[in-house]
Amino acid sequence: MEPFNKSNHNLQYMSIGYAILAALLYGISAPVSKLLLVKLSPTMMAALLYLGAGLGMLFINILKRIRRVEQNEAKMTKKEMSYIIGMILLDIAAPIFLMIGLLSSTSGNASLLNNFEIVATSLIALFIFKEAIGKRMWTAITFITLSSMILSFSDITSLKFSIGSIFVLLACISWGLENNCTRMLSLKDPLQIVVVKGLGSGFGALIIAFAIKAVTFDFLYVIMALLLGFVAYGMSIYFYITAQRTLGAARTSAYYAAAPFIGVLVSWVFLREPITINFLIALGIMLLGTYYAVTEDHGHSHAHAVEAHEHKHRHDDGHHDHVHDTPIIGEHSHEHQHEAMIHTHAHTPDLHHRHTHTHA
Repeated sequence: MEPFNKSNHNLQYMSIGYAILAALLYGISAPVSKLLLVKLSPTMMAALLYLGAGLGMLFINILKRIRRVEQNEAKMTKKEMSYIIGMILLDIAAPIFLMIGLLSSTSGNASLLNNFEIVATSLIALFIFKEAIGKRMWTAITFITLSSMILSFSDITSLKFSIGSIFVLLACISWGLENNCTRMLSLKDPLQIVVVKGLGSGFGALIIAFAIKAVTFDFLYVIMALLLGFVAYGMSIYFYITAQRTLGAARTSAYYAAAPFIGVLVSWVFLREPITINFLIALGIMLLGTYYAVTEDHGHSHAHAVEAHEHKHRHDDGHHDHVHDTPIIGEHSHEHQHEAMIHTHAHTPDLHHRHTHTHA
């Protein structure tokens, strides 16, 4: 057995921080979008948000190259093409399903059903991508989903199953699958992923906006939507992907569920929208779920098979003990091989820990 470097425990807490920061940035999108939708159609708004994310991150990437900042992240390759295409197509399809659902469903009904994304992400991670989810994490996901549902209720009669509901659920499943596709890319450069994701999904949504004649050319509102997309989508997705590296899809999605609560608080501060008793109850349940998620401690003896891949890594993390002709200190990226290893330590279902469990 090999002891595990305890600094990786700190990495897990950092990743939780990244997931919450992603939720914080995304949380501002709803109240600000509400102001911009006065002049922009929903389809145009979706296109601009994704384009803002892609263009903003592309600018940062160009700036890094001009300043000759050291590149220590692995780039996406043809090997990941299926996940890249899936990520873009699902990001285009999900909003379309949601809009179709809204045409024959109430907004309250759609908001409530939209929380199924957390469950869909977790179930797809478990059954399709074989991500280990233990009892404590399932408890956390249950509490967090329940709190999100309570937050969505304005009237208990708003939940009515209809054809529109089916399309909302299809949107949730699409986003759940997309979260897992993105997770499979999480060892690659997050900046590159956001650029591809933003521009691909943004131009796809823009084509749809032109097709249904929902394009608006109000210059000021377009610029503000692009800026909002850079902050609330681009930066948020960047931190979300960074968190997925360590936490996996289900756990990152659970922490990301804090976004609606942040949106309510922003609306309360800037739009003077009232804090309801539902919000306070949901917040208490959310904090309980977060406690179960943060205190999860999954550790056991497990085997690593021989594997070759490329990603950013360092040599003091207990998993990357290969040698270089010239010793390298700190983070760097290159193709490397993991030799077979058996050791024991606390871990999360990152892409180095995809082993199966007899009991989740």
